[in-house]
Amino acid sequence: MKSSIIAALISGLIASTSMVGTAQAADVDFPHLNTIGTSQLTVTADMAEVNVEVVIKAKTAQDAKRESDKAVANFLARLEKAGIDKALIQSANINLQPQYHYQKDKPNQLIGYSANRRITVTVMDLAKLNNILDSALEQGINRINNIALKSSKETEYVEQARMAAIKDAQQKAKMLAEGFGEKLDGVWEISYFEQRPIQPVMLRMNSEAKSFDAAPSYQQGKVTIQDRVEVTYRLK
Repeated sequence: MKSSIIAALISGLIASTSMVGTAQAADVDFPHLNTIGTSQLTVTADMAEVNVEVVIKAKTAQDAKRESDKAVANFLARLEKAGIDKALIQSANINLQPQYHYQKDKPNQLIGYSANRRITVTVMDLAKLNNILDSALEQGINRINNIALKSSKETEYVEQARMAAIKDAQQKAKMLAEGFGEKLDGVWEISYFEQRPIQPVMLRMNSEAKSFDAAPSYQQGKVTIQDRVEVTYRLK
């Protein structure tokens, strides 16, 4: 009985899928032309998003938390002194975990605690980036997870890329129709999925150094903005 029910459900699903496929095919049962318009803009980055982290290991949870909070507080104070708006700083909650020494056939031995907190800073002026990184290391921040370069005109460039993709689709459709001796009869369907700018990660490291010079890598950084649109045209 159970097998019969499952078989009936599968048959119903196949029938439903076939009906959907037939309906979709019927929707485009006329001469048509499918085109894909694409575009790509490469622009110079003028800002960055920096993600840093402090990781502290100590014998007690209190000591680990205290040292972590101290490093974060000192770094935030340096950011404020550097003129970084508080709205551009995001500080995550502390993550406190016990650390064990694992031995085969023996109880786990508690050896201490690990505390870590992440801070994300949006740097609007790339000229300040190197000083901010040095400040992080000086104040006890011991991990620089990544630096993603961005453009402050991202919205404007995204709109430009979108229009370029639309024009690309239009030009391709016109050329293809003319090449095959056909004429376009208007747009029947447009499919669009928003694209995200490609923001290069310029640095990802666990740093034990007291300072470093990242200037050569980020001052020439580029951001690539791509877009894509799919269009179905009717043919006369």
